[in-house]
Amino acid sequence: MNQGVFPLSRRELLTGVGATLWVPASAIAQAGRRLTLRAAPGEAALRPGHPDTPIWSLMAQTPNADLRFRRGDQVEIAFRNDLPVSTVLNWYGLDEIAAAQALTARQPLAPGATENFGISFRKAGTFLCDLRLLGDGQAYPSPARALIVAETEPVAVDRDEAILIEDWRIRSDGSTIAPGTEPFGASTIFTANGQASVDIATRRHQRLRFRFINGCQRTGIAVKIEEHDLRVMAIDSRPSEPFPARNGQLVLAPGTRIDAFLDATRPPGSTAEIMLHDGKEARPIGRLVYSAESPARDAPLPVPPPLPEDRPFAPIDLRNATRLDLTLGGPSPEWTAPAGFSGASAPAFRARTGRTVVLALTNRAQVPTVFHLHGHHFRLLDRLDDGWKPFWLDTLAIDAGATQRIAFAAEHVGRWLIDSFATTWSAPRLVRWYSVE
Repeated sequence: MNQGVFPLSRRELLTGVGATLWVPASAIAQAGRRLTLRAAPGEAALRPGHPDTPIWSLMAQTPNADLRFRRGDQVEIAFRNDLPVSTVLNWYGLDEIAAAQALTARQPLAPGATENFGISFRKAGTFLCDLRLLGDGQAYPSPARALIVAETEPVAVDRDEAILIEDWRIRSDGSTIAPGTEPFGASTIFTANGQASVDIATRRHQRLRFRFINGCQRTGIAVKIEEHDLRVMAIDSRPSEPFPARNGQLVLAPGTRIDAFLDATRPPGSTAEIMLHDGKEARPIGRLVYSAESPARDAPLPVPPPLPEDRPFAPIDLRNATRLDLTLGGPSPEWTAPAGFSGASAPAFRARTGRTVVLALTNRAQVPTVFHLHGHHFRLLDRLDDGWKPFWLDTLAIDAGATQRIAFAAEHVGRWLIDSFATTWSAPRLVRWYSVE
């Protein structure tokens, strides 16, 4: 494979969301319906030609399908734990819903227990749900689940495809290793939507909406579709100002979600590989497969407008912000493993409702570290705090020894989690919490 067409260093990859991003059967949940989720032992086809591999799964009514909703849906969640250990649902992107917050509002669920709670999907976007907050060092790793909330307004695309990319560490005997454990002698396997490779069908002059989700446990990735341009439309569940991905590639930290539009311009009957780069090598994870049919229309669609947003690209007032320093990646008694989390611990900070909070995040680790803020989305500030990137984030990778500044408006009352981990498989996941009052 000619890797010169997809050059990417590990440093560029792991810090790309903050610095170089410029660069199906479905489980349909109607408003008022009940959604049952179940944590249970399962299997995954991680090695073609070999028996399925035991894992711990998060199952829904229709296994191995996206969970799809519409903005405004109100859904009653019934969650049952059929694992031999306690577990808790962890959500990416669900601002405002303090009642669904893992550890601060919803305690780990004991084996054999069931809990019920409601979620109102007030915003459209690409979300993520998993069991991984308590997953370090467990007997088996667990996959994530894509959760899609569609806009109520029409969006001019012909196809809407979610691609959930995950990484696994496999021993020579075929068993898997959970993160937080040294993967001695294990090989790395990537899957897309639970498969070694995924084919996406299209026709010339169609427009596709790809929802790329980095569901990897510890690995930053970049994605590129050969000979096609990608236009970024949303990041981490929130619309952005549309912009072309630099060199056609998207950089995603673990947990990051990017919605990108692609206009299919190749001839009928052609294919294009979907390439993944993990900072070490590029590899195909799927194909865009053109039908031999005639084009869907005479010419490509015009440049798309921004996705619908209830408060598009709202500015943040930094003049009277509460400014705080937060250290990541180094030994600190303030950070704790999720299994040892206590709501009686001191918060990382407290903020008054409506106040702007500016956090200076410094990574003391020797490798890039991932920071995830629950409850609020933030702006990535420029070096001099004189502006910000034209998108919202809830997840950010920070290079070793670097400091990044972020800002958010403390709008949502509640106790919210912060979690962080270094980008090595054996690194522990650590948590703190903050309060908006």
